[in-house]
Amino acid sequence: MSRCTDCGASGDEHFNPILRGDSGALKRALYKSMGHSDAQLRKPLIAIVNTYTDATPGHFNLNAVAERVVQGVTAAGGHAMSFGTIAPCDGIAEGHLGMRYALASRDVIAASIEVMMRAHRFDGMVLLGSCDKIVPAQLMAAARLDMPAIFVNGGPMAPAEYKGKHWDGNIVVEAIGWKQRGEIDMAEFRRIEDLAEPGPGSCTMYGTANTMCALAEALGMSLPGSAMVPAVGSGRLAVAEASGRQAVELVRQGIGARRILTPAAFHNAICLLLATGGSTNAVMHLQAIHEEAGLGPLPLSEFDRLSRIVPLLAALYPASEYDMIDFFEAGGPAPVEKSLAPLMEGSALTVTGRTKGEEWRDCPVTPRPEVIRTLDNPVSPEAGLAVLHGNLAPLGSIVKPAAVPPNLFRFQGPARVFDSEDAAVAAILGGEVAAGSALVLRYEGPKGGPGMPEMFRPMKVLEGMSLSSSCALITDGRFSGSNRGLFVGHISPEAYEGSALALIEDGDEILIDIPQRLLELRVEASRLETRRAAWKPVEKSFPRGFLNLYRERAASAAEGAMVR
Repeated sequence: MSRCTDCGASGDEHFNPILRGDSGALKRALYKSMGHSDAQLRKPLIAIVNTYTDATPGHFNLNAVAERVVQGVTAAGGHAMSFGTIAPCDGIAEGHLGMRYALASRDVIAASIEVMMRAHRFDGMVLLGSCDKIVPAQLMAAARLDMPAIFVNGGPMAPAEYKGKHWDGNIVVEAIGWKQRGEIDMAEFRRIEDLAEPGPGSCTMYGTANTMCALAEALGMSLPGSAMVPAVGSGRLAVAEASGRQAVELVRQGIGARRILTPAAFHNAICLLLATGGSTNAVMHLQAIHEEAGLGPLPLSEFDRLSRIVPLLAALYPASEYDMIDFFEAGGPAPVEKSLAPLMEGSALTVTGRTKGEEWRDCPVTPRPEVIRTLDNPVSPEAGLAVLHGNLAPLGSIVKPAAVPPNLFRFQGPARVFDSEDAAVAAILGGEVAAGSALVLRYEGPKGGPGMPEMFRPMKVLEGMSLSSSCALITDGRFSGSNRGLFVGHISPEAYEGSALALIEDGDEILIDIPQRLLELRVEASRLETRRAAWKPVEKSFPRGFLNLYRERAASAAEGAMVR
């Protein structure tokens, strides 16, 4: 029989194994009912995992991106088919029950991709996503499936402009505090609301969404130079088409995701995270992807070890005035990696089929050295993230020095204890929180929350009430990548498990020492044991459904908080 020049199959065979021969006839017939032709079905079948929705701004442009991916797949000799998943927006989920579903949605999305890919046995996939939990979920699915895969993000949003300064959309939350203090009236508040989010894309700050897009590139799962290309513009479409072409090449070469998601790749991603002061959420996302890649647990000790040798090379909004468009103009993650090369693993393979070292050689020096520094001229010798331990966090906790005012690197103050986010916000806005306080928000972990919601609003209203330069906030919950100030999250074990966090009382002294990596409750052990004898967990009500499963199966925040 003659060989099929399109697909490498012989005669009447198809590239995709489940479409071959008589046993594939019904499957071929089902595809033909939707207009897929014989010629198309003989080619490698590439799934476009398109998380488009007009309910999430970071995903609003993904249909346009998907069209260009399809063009790339077709030009390279493949045939594209698409399916979608849920794609919740953390900003819209924030501040109500919905935020308890945000982290849990990561496992739902990963599982839905697994189910569809294995049910249809596609040959490869292009993952389209942009926002906080969708990106790590897609990378988790790629790692779990170990098939040819490439990730394409939708790109960051343009910044808002207000009084000569660039802002991301969280200016709205800060404006609540301004209005509360009488600095602006309702008309000005509404004007800020109308200009805060000027167009589609992931929010223009180095929050979880853009951090994870940068880390996808660092891991080697995206084309080099692609992560920070803006959502609006021809560059984003060019990335999409090139990624579609490369997806077919990955299938032809048989390069599955686990060939790329190696220990070296995770080393590189952690280094980039630390050198850019990315979102604290990225720690648990990398842990989850690492485990899905069959590499076992990624301990916090590895983040801690590298945080002591990796300096901060790029301080990005909200840690500085440089937003994602500035980061794009500076070259994005690639020049940071090039600067970090002596600390990185150049042998790691990427979706291009080349190694990181080969790509760094072709990467130009940043045209904006004020945004991306070098190893001999860092923004700070202190890494952008750090792991704290102590009697309050024997399994670890996460702090973001890149967003902490220098005067708060060592903090000691009296506790103000809250068992709910709403109570904390009400107290702050009501003027009931004194400067120098250590706010304790507990029962917000994976099990106690449940769902480990972000403590986004308390930090934002602390800013709005001019308290973020003197107060600290510690929690077993998470934080938004847009938060700045002294916040410590992911405290493990969580309060629901009866940890020391559950035993804190108002007025107890809390010590946070970032240089010494300490988080301590300054209360005698005997007093804590007396309190423990009377302790009962706070049980929060939540609707029957997926959160029940998540609470039962979620790992500790110190282990990635994934469903096991």
